[in-house]
Amino acid sequence: MQLYKYFLLSILSLSILTKTQAQTDTLLRNKIEPKREFRGVWIATVENIDWPKKQSTADQQKQQLIDILDDHQETGINAVFFQVRPAADAFYAKGTEPWSKWLMGRQGQAPDPAYDPLEFAITEAHKRGMELHAWFNPYRATNDNRYYELSPNHITNLKPEWFFTYGGKKTFNPGLPEVREYIVRIILNVVDNYDIDGIHMDDYFYPYLIDGQSINDADAYNKYGAARFSNIKDWRRNNVDTLIHMLGDSIHKHKPHVKFGVAPFGIWANQYQNPEGSQTHGGSSYYENYADVRKWMKEGWIDYVVPQLYWPLSSRVANFDTLINWWSNNTYNRHLYIGLGVYRIGERSKASAAYKIPTELPNEMRHLRNNPRIEGTVVFSSHSLTDNLGGFADSLSTNFYKSPALPPLMLWLDSIPPNVPRNVVAKQAGQGVLLNWETPLLARDKEPVYGYVVYRFSGTEKIDLNNPDHILHIEYDANTAYQDSSVQKGVTYSYIVTAIDRLKNESDRSPTIAVKVQ
Repeated sequence: MQLYKYFLLSILSLSILTKTQAQTDTLLRNKIEPKREFRGVWIATVENIDWPKKQSTADQQKQQLIDILDDHQETGINAVFFQVRPAADAFYAKGTEPWSKWLMGRQGQAPDPAYDPLEFAITEAHKRGMELHAWFNPYRATNDNRYYELSPNHITNLKPEWFFTYGGKKTFNPGLPEVREYIVRIILNVVDNYDIDGIHMDDYFYPYLIDGQSINDADAYNKYGAARFSNIKDWRRNNVDTLIHMLGDSIHKHKPHVKFGVAPFGIWANQYQNPEGSQTHGGSSYYENYADVRKWMKEGWIDYVVPQLYWPLSSRVANFDTLINWWSNNTYNRHLYIGLGVYRIGERSKASAAYKIPTELPNEMRHLRNNPRIEGTVVFSSHSLTDNLGGFADSLSTNFYKSPALPPLMLWLDSIPPNVPRNVVAKQAGQGVLLNWETPLLARDKEPVYGYVVYRFSGTEKIDLNNPDHILHIEYDANTAYQDSSVQKGVTYSYIVTAIDRLKNESDRSPTIAVKVQ
């Protein structure tokens, strides 16, 4: 009898939970989506995780990337983190490090016929209204111990004294001033020569701990750190601080509109290690990677942070809600985007079992949306979305990302919007409506217009530019015309055009132009 009563109670609880979830979903669908939200994805090139496919030609690689970006555009993504330097190598032509082996199969081998993958990716991303952030691994020099495969001009062969070996991989020694200067030069070369929107780094600073391994940097500590730091760990942390500070200053000096962000391990520090930490019990970026990301935000050295929160809502070791609340309380007015581990749906481990539940990731999205300090998400990794693992890409495109979104503003970098587009006209052209306008006059900061947003309202719909449902088109170019081909006969459409600058500050609205489709 007790078992039967328990069964009935379970059924009743499940019914209530299902009804509550359905009501929540209905409310979310009826709620206006955010007009500004960072919707990113990592496109990993290391080990050919996402792109390119192994043994593909240059033309095939270009088509693969076009297909990936098309897919992400349909999902609603508005930013890509494109991995351009996975291991002291390059997925770009205008540099000094050798071509990556994950491009053509051998390090140092250029694509044939020749093309520049980063240049191509930037152009194609911008066509689709996506930002492109060049993703660097600052300290990883090799991803395996097959050193005989390295190009003769790989930096480990040119400057072997700059590296220590840990876990069979060569890693730059962050304690050497010449190493930090070299990394800054490598990154600034890309800032200067490519039309990127951001510089991005992930969590590989000092290597993750391996039992029985030790970092061989005592000589560097004795030479550069012992006089100032009584603890080698504090010295290591300062080494990473110094690089981040150098990069933040240099990137913004060279190009003020280029954003700089980091995606650390999801736990800064556990509270049992540090009273300022989170109530978690896992590894930490502060103690393991010597990456004091909280300090970087507090000092304003980075513009955004993307903690990799690859734990389910039910995790006891690293609770998802605990972590999003900790990070949101420690942003210091910098942007916080949350890294989601969609790839875990494809894992077979017991630790990933929660991700097999179809509601896990959508519920994580709901928790994020309920926290006003969280301004976006980034998915790892690209093929998890293009393969639609667990149907999550469908959830994004039909629910969470069903309306377009502009990236959130970074007012500390630029707060001056463009002027209003001039002389907007609209007329029926064939089966659609053709809009034309003139470039605005230069704004106070003399920054040229970077793109435009076209809004459309049908019939007697209320004019409300805060409702992204009415965003018809976002473009990142100076084109001053747009063809609306999704109209219906007999309907009157009202159009408004605004201008945006490089950091997506938006102008005031143009006059409303109405057209009745005959």
